[in-house]
Amino acid sequence: SLNVEPGNGNNIFGVSDAAQTFFNMGFLGAVITTILGSITWQLVASAFPLAFLSNPLVYVFLRICLFLEATGIASGAWVLAGLHKRVAGFQRDEVYIGTAEEREAKDLGDQKEEAHPLAKLPGFTTMPEALIKLMSQDPSVKEFVRSMSANNIDVNVGDLQEHIKNIQNEEQV
Repeated sequence: SLNVEPGNGNNIFGVSDAAQTFFNMGFLGAVITTILGSITWQLVASAFPLAFLSNPLVYVFLRICLFLEATGIASGAWVLAGLHKRVAGFQRDEVYIGTAEEREAKDLGDQKEEAHPLAKLPGFTTMPEALIKLMSQDPSVKEFVRSMSANNIDVNVGDLQEHIKNIQNEEQV
């Protein structure tokens, strides 16, 4: 970079002292580098995309850039997450909840999902406690829930289709 002392009369191109101070900051070099190194090539690529992309050197650079983008190493989210971690003072999970061994020793082990011996309802990972209690009290509810299991779904659909056909036949008569 250039560092000319303003006020000595040796300013570049005879500019004012304020302009020379601005030049000494290096912003002008950054602007020129941005224009020549980035925007010019974008304009060429947008005006002549086939000619630009058919250049083998451009293809190699493009593949390298796409690979780096796919790794996520240049993603702005990492920067934001790092700043948020510093500001909020986040620590690793082990600090808050302990390691798996510590949780097991305190009888706070990870809960294991146990499959219920009866059929699971569609859309539920486990049956609600109220439904389990109702099933133990009323055998017809228990049988209905079993009929809704994935193993019987084809039978249920077939029964519904047959029922619809019967209704349609009754309406035609």
